[in-house]
Amino acid sequence: MTILPDLSRPHSRTSTSLVKLVFVVIMLVQVPQVSRAQQKENMSEAAVPPYILPNPLLAPDGKLITTAAGWNAVQRPGIYHLFEQNVYGRYPAPSIPLRFVLRESGTFTAGIKARRKQVRIYFLPTDSTVYLDVLIYLPASHKGSVPVFAAYNFSGNPSIANDPAILPPGRQHAGPGPVLQPGAPASDTASWPVDDILRQGYGLAVAWYRDIEPDNSMGWKSGIRSTLQQALAIKPEEWGAIGAWAWGLSRLMDYLQQDRDIDGKKVALLGHSRLGKAALWAGASDRRFSIVVSNESGEGGAALSKRWYGETIEAITRNFPHWFVPAYQQYANNTTALPVDQHMLLSLVAPRPLYVASAAGDQWSDPKGEFLAAVNAGPVYALFGKRGIGTDSLPPLMHPVGETIRYHIRPGKHGITRYDWQQYLAFAAEQWGR
Repeated sequence: MTILPDLSRPHSRTSTSLVKLVFVVIMLVQVPQVSRAQQKENMSEAAVPPYILPNPLLAPDGKLITTAAGWNAVQRPGIYHLFEQNVYGRYPAPSIPLRFVLRESGTFTAGIKARRKQVRIYFLPTDSTVYLDVLIYLPASHKGSVPVFAAYNFSGNPSIANDPAILPPGRQHAGPGPVLQPGAPASDTASWPVDDILRQGYGLAVAWYRDIEPDNSMGWKSGIRSTLQQALAIKPEEWGAIGAWAWGLSRLMDYLQQDRDIDGKKVALLGHSRLGKAALWAGASDRRFSIVVSNESGEGGAALSKRWYGETIEAITRNFPHWFVPAYQQYANNTTALPVDQHMLLSLVAPRPLYVASAAGDQWSDPKGEFLAAVNAGPVYALFGKRGIGTDSLPPLMHPVGETIRYHIRPGKHGITRYDWQQYLAFAAEQWGR
């Protein structure tokens, strides 16, 4: 594997000239089309064929973008539109009259005392069936507005903490994985170290992603792609479930920005696995998120699509076609024709801080592909005088690297762990100056 010189360091005469002169590509050889026979699972680095990454700084007219102004005015909108057309679909622009209802408030002790809020976000003024339920924990001892981590959970809000006051989901949606039943112990507390988050002076705002759209091929029929079709002036086929979930995160942000107990300028958006894909697309689409964190988001998230390793476009569109727009399937057996790759998605977060994380036991998500995407987003961050990863060598386990873009790989399997959270909390403290 060949990586050209690192352009992720702050501007100097040398780095500026490199930005002007160097195409940011991984390989300089033309790649043959990947055949259907090759689309079987590949877990061998030795079997990864050469590939070319599109240069995020190369404008359609063939000129290289060399300034932050040029990126924002010319290149960023064009790249974003390519992702809309080919991967996630259109991000609805029309605003809708949201209603915020405080359903419950109280306290909860998770080693440290927390203030709890449970808010329902209604999306239509006269329809109470379309909503997103949000659970918020804030450190009780903190005075003033609190920076928060915002995220979706997989199994319903009661799954994150053994707090009997958490309200159950308002509906039961079909999809992969269990939904916590009323009265049962919280099933996913390991992924949500509420005590650690609160002790660092941060809050946590979580919602169940299936409130937005059930996670199955027919989910669009009862999710917002149908219930809000008229209000958002967008057809269901114009965007996928990942786009719908991402849009829901923006509506969560709408609430957080008007809550006086929350610092709306310091909201870190975090997502794991398929929800990491949604978090990256939301972070690219909504610049109000101050920090974006991708935890093992894999194919269609942080991992490079043109790199044949682990999950492929063919596999993900065959198993989860509802996540993407139909156009994405056309690249299943022709990844070389895809006009974007995921380093360009990460570049859309610039210049805001970005954290990408992998697990050594999660090869299906292609840890090295996630790392290389983070590396190759660096030249865009350099336009803003920001440092990226700073190395093209995959770091040792539990050895985070990078500055404004950071990356780590840890031992273990697919999941979000306390170690991951410790890194994200430290990153937020560094970036926010706390």
